Amino acid sequence: MNQRLRRAARRRAAAIVVIATMVATGLVATAPPVQAADEDLILNGGFESGLGNWFVNNGNATDSAVLSPTPDAYSGASAVLVTARATTGSGPMQDLSGKVRAGQTYALTARVKYENANGPATKQFFATMHYGGGTYTNLVSVVATKGQWARFNGTFTIPAEQNASTARLFFETPWTSTPSADPDLHLMDFKLDDVSVLGAPPPAPPSKTIEVVGKLPGEHNPLIGHKFGADGFGFVHGGRVYMYLTNDTQGYAPDPVTGISPGINYGNINQITVISSADLVNWTDHGEIQVAGPNGVAPFTSNSWAPGMARKVVGGTEKFFLYYANGGGSSNVITGASPLGPWTSERTTTLINGSTPGAEDVVWKFDPAPLVDDDGEAYLYFGGGPASTSMPPAERFNNPKNLRAIDLGDDMVSTEGSAVVVDAPVSFEAGHVFKRDGRYYFSYSSHFGGNDFGGPQTPLPGYPGGGQIGYMISDDPMTWPKETYAGVLFPNQSQFFGAGTGGNNHQSVFEFEGRYYFTYHAPTLNKRINGNTTQGYRSPHIQELAFNPDGTIQQVVGTYAGAEQVKNFNPYRVFEAETLGWSKGIATARIDGPSAEFGASVPNLVLRDVDNGDWTALSSVDFGTDGARSVSAKVRALGAGGHVRVRLDSLTGPLVGTIPAGTPIGEWAEVSGELDAVSGVHDVYFVYEGPAGADLVEIDSWTFEPATGQAELPVTGSAQSRCVAGKAYVAVQARNDHDEPVDITLQTPYGTRSFADVAPGANAYQSFATRSASIAAGSATARATGTIDGTAVTTIRTTDYPGVVCAG
Repeated sequence: MNQRLRRAARRRAAAIVVIATMVATGLVATAPPVQAADEDLILNGGFESGLGNWFVNNGNATDSAVLSPTPDAYSGASAVLVTARATTGSGPMQDLSGKVRAGQTYALTARVKYENANGPATKQFFATMHYGGGTYTNLVSVVATKGQWARFNGTFTIPAEQNASTARLFFETPWTSTPSADPDLHLMDFKLDDVSVLGAPPPAPPSKTIEVVGKLPGEHNPLIGHKFGADGFGFVHGGRVYMYLTNDTQGYAPDPVTGISPGINYGNINQITVISSADLVNWTDHGEIQVAGPNGVAPFTSNSWAPGMARKVVGGTEKFFLYYANGGGSSNVITGASPLGPWTSERTTTLINGSTPGAEDVVWKFDPAPLVDDDGEAYLYFGGGPASTSMPPAERFNNPKNLRAIDLGDDMVSTEGSAVVVDAPVSFEAGHVFKRDGRYYFSYSSHFGGNDFGGPQTPLPGYPGGGQIGYMISDDPMTWPKETYAGVLFPNQSQFFGAGTGGNNHQSVFEFEGRYYFTYHAPTLNKRINGNTTQGYRSPHIQELAFNPDGTIQQVVGTYAGAEQVKNFNPYRVFEAETLGWSKGIATARIDGPSAEFGASVPNLVLRDVDNGDWTALSSVDFGTDGARSVSAKVRALGAGGHVRVRLDSLTGPLVGTIPAGTPIGEWAEVSGELDAVSGVHDVYFVYEGPAGADLVEIDSWTFEPATGQAELPVTGSAQSRCVAGKAYVAVQARNDHDEPVDITLQTPYGTRSFADVAPGANAYQSFATRSASIAAGSATARATGTIDGTAVTTIRTTDYPGVVCAG
């Protein structure tokens, strides 16, 4: 194995010679026995699922090819055909990031064939790893004979000092700087099949699940308690507030023993977290957008911090534009079809960078914040960092002139003209603009002094102190002299949340339901996990803004109470289970398939890592006067014996229903439970119970069914537990006393069975095998569907069964 930089032609040529020598001497082809614990790290290595998990190597801008399934396979029904290769490195690639580790040895096998009539009689092929940037390593080589399948068969060891956080395997022919000069020799089509990389899988990463109650019941800050998020940008669309956040959770890795994570590493963050709410208290987790990095929407960027969002109709099409900081040196934008995507990149280079006119003296060309004015004109605010050393020390401190405003093009993904200075006093970063009553408000974060800002200096009277949010008011979105400074909008958050919560901040302002709200972050969740010694993991907060008669803003006070809930929660619909007012001990994860609430084009998340004693809750759920008669959930049981207790107003409040959550293990199914006399407005707690020490269930969605005063089907249910041959069984029966046939579904923690057209007076019966010698007491549900006077009616009956211990 040999490592080299892609850009160094001579070094790469030397690497090919070294690899060829290793192959000739047998150094690569000799494979030590693979340990029993090893597993195949390649997905769809036989291409039996088409091109799934494979793509064309895109490490260099010039790499391109076409991948097509072909029935000419070495084994099975399919292989991949590689055609239209632009470079020698243009071949099929699979991302192994997170699967392989430095210092570990792996066994690689694959089959390759080429048949080009004008090609050479033999040809060398490489399996190569791209570790990001310009670092490539040839792993295993084979010399193929034209028209015959050749076998890669060798091992490779990733050097202990190699950073393998990015590791992408691809197949290629030997490098040459001018492959198009002899395409028959260098750019021939080829077929690939049966790719395998055997090795020990990486250890499971430390759990990121937050087991403490980070957002206390009754409080509305931080907005969520199951993950972190910073630099929140509030955006209103379609009756919802969307918050776009720097994904601080990405690097969170608490020690399994101490519970303390290493300090946050901003350099590794390349995702944006999205949450949304219709009431400012119950927030839906939409997961993360992979914005930057090799597999990002914009792979030419490395980081995604401090997002900003805007909407505009461009060329007759409604588009959504997500701006973000690519580290400190540039900013960029991606385009979405909705606030939740899907996302594409209309650019191949960053939007704001060293070539942006008027920004030459700005050190940090980041924190982009867009504004689309009432007339459709759009602007972008950005910048920050040390002041220019050409200014006197006092001016560097009080008026650093490190923030900028620039016109955006009509397409929202380009700029026009030259950036202008925003002369914000004591400015550091985080510029943001909103409009109210015809006036523009620019807010920003202030610096902490030091040599970057002129050394020891005295701020002018009224100017912000370190780490505060100042603001300015102007009649023109592009005119911000220092005279427009209006005061301190928000003191440092440590003034309100105490030790461990200091540092700089990042804010936005949005209007919702006729009121204005201020967003900011603070490491309050981090503090509730680890006490006053925090590691920099921040959480989003919201406070309502109040204005004086002259248009100035009353200084914001940070509180755990947060903003008031603007309306009650409607339960009579299908909604995402990851909609959370409060929670304990759960996590969320993305799964395949459409979102039940938001549609097929956006990510679908579920609750996961649900253990005995964990819970989630919703704030101010309005069941109305008639109330609800049942609740249903879409769940996937991970083990038998789980159920969900539904309680009102607190964890120990009235128990109003139980949902059996032990559907056939590993399968998604709808489960339901009756509710007892639930009406009016209540907080609703879903309390998860079941065997200790194991994940119980994944949950996709909830829905409540209203009572509505409708007639009920005359169906009765019963359940009992019994022993057969030393194993426990749960027998469930439902009798149809209606004068018409009904459909009946019987549900228990051990399975579900449906019966169609159960005749009047007949029973639906099933004995469910538990495959256990003992079971705890539980409940079973009978769900009957039929008609009464021509109207469709569903009636749910829940009945308990006792626990039982069967002799062996």
